Amino acid sequence: MRAMSDQMTSDKEVSVYYRCGGMSFFERLVDHFYLGVVTDEVLISLYPGRDDLGPARHHLTLFLAQYWGGPTTYMDERGHPRLRMRHMPFTVGPLQRDRWLVHMTAAVYAEQPDPDLQATLLQYFISAAEHLRNDTGLRVSAARQQQQ
Repeated sequence: MRAMSDQMTSDKEVSVYYRCGGMSFFERLVDHFYLGVVTDEVLISLYPGRDDLGPARHHLTLFLAQYWGGPTTYMDERGHPRLRMRHMPFTVGPLQRDRWLVHMTAAVYAEQPDPDLQATLLQYFISAAEHLRNDTGLRVSAARQQQQ
């Protein structure tokens, strides 16, 4: 692994993690995100431990930090992310996807990264939210969720 000073040699070589400011950025981003989640009945109902969101916050922070080039603590603690598999027990339809994006977009704006970083983050969050959708909103896919 290269030293941080080596990673700072050019913008093309610097990870989003370092360009955003490291772990503290992702901690603040997730804190802002969960401020919205706790007041959103659509999303909070997806959390089995809705009274203690600490573990969910921790996992999301570590995942995002790792995804964007930070430490591999998420992988060390939880193994491969397997995001679709981890989210499959929950109904994630268009409404849940959109509510998640509302709060994550607000969190990104609250952190005010430079415009290039903001665009990069939001582009990823839009595609990730769609990727995790497992319910089309149509009765045929909703029935699958009710049978579980």
